[in-house]
Amino acid sequence: MLPPSPPLRQGADQPTEVSMRHLFCLILILLAANVVAATPEETVQAAFSKLAPQVKVDVVQESVVPGFYEAIVGSQFIYVSKDGRFILDGSAIDAQSNRDITEAARASNRLGLLKTIGADKRIIFAPDKPKYAVTVFTDIDCPFCRRFHQQIEAYNAAGIAVEYVFLPLDIHPGADKKAEAVWCAADRKSAFTAAMNGADPGTATCPNPVAESTRVARSIGITGTPTMLAADGTKVAPQVSLSPEKLVEELAHLANNPVAPR
Repeated sequence: MLPPSPPLRQGADQPTEVSMRHLFCLILILLAANVVAATPEETVQAAFSKLAPQVKVDVVQESVVPGFYEAIVGSQFIYVSKDGRFILDGSAIDAQSNRDITEAARASNRLGLLKTIGADKRIIFAPDKPKYAVTVFTDIDCPFCRRFHQQIEAYNAAGIAVEYVFLPLDIHPGADKKAEAVWCAADRKSAFTAAMNGADPGTATCPNPVAESTRVARSIGITGTPTMLAADGTKVAPQVSLSPEKLVEELAHLANNPVAPR
């Protein structure tokens, strides 16, 4: 049988209650420092830096996908695991609700950017009591844009307000100057319709929203015209947008089943 251990001596060799508390506090401080250092933005940017150092992440936000952040890079939505290990590029579908989570996020982002273009920066053709409203990015020299505007009375008769914003394309040299001239006209709607029918709007300069709407379009990822967005930010397919009858059906559906919250 082993003899009992001698009692501990009080002194420098024995950890006191005070020193143990100090050690415990130090551990907590170190742990807290590690947590603070790993912000979502830092975690996501570090993950991209390993694969594509040139990529700049614009926005990092919580995702409804468990364990992942939602990162916006330009107009792309990418998912990054919270430990920074996995990067997923593609659409996230909720199999339970059959909802495209990524498209909902895109639509919400589009809607936020669209709100920066107020009614005073649009050319609006609307019935007296519109049921629906759509935003259309347009180019005066775009053939399909002209075809769309030829049916403007039918869209209005169906209860649809069409709100035009300019997106002059690089493939149409001079389209930006035409857009500016239309905007500077005393009667913008008449000048717009005339230009869409092939008339030369001439040249004119004045404060105008053409550059701003072009910037917003690029931020959203819109590269072609006409591009139509519904009231919830949903992008409407061209085969639907070019038909007043199909468009009414689509807008009625979206009004009852919005992709993104308003």
